[in-house]
Amino acid sequence: MDDERKVDESWKEQANKEKTDVKEEVKQEIPKDFQADFKFFITTLAMQATIALGEVPNPMDNKKEANLPQAKFIIDVLDILKLKTKGNLTEEEEKLLSELIYGLQMSYAACADKEKK
Repeated sequence: MDDERKVDESWKEQANKEKTDVKEEVKQEIPKDFQADFKFFITTLAMQATIALGEVPNPMDNKKEANLPQAKFIIDVLDILKLKTKGNLTEEEEKLLSELIYGLQMSYAACADKEKK
């Protein structure tokens, strides 16, 4: 019975070590002086949509795979943000958001057409 417990404890130790390693990786990726802003936020969402459209490899497995429902959801979220932030964005932010949405919508339409054929 003690042997089982040691195996279980060993598993817990390994899981805790992996969790700590992941936290350290995340800390290393984000510079200390980094300031999150609206442009960074929307471009991050746009990148997720691009991955979901299969245009860019997924960083988790380095594979290009289209997931149109996910892409549409993210594009719709960006569109909602555009609606809800109207009048509260700088000209530069508004232009970037509009261009991102338009480009993603065109990519989505092309991807959806390709999938139909």
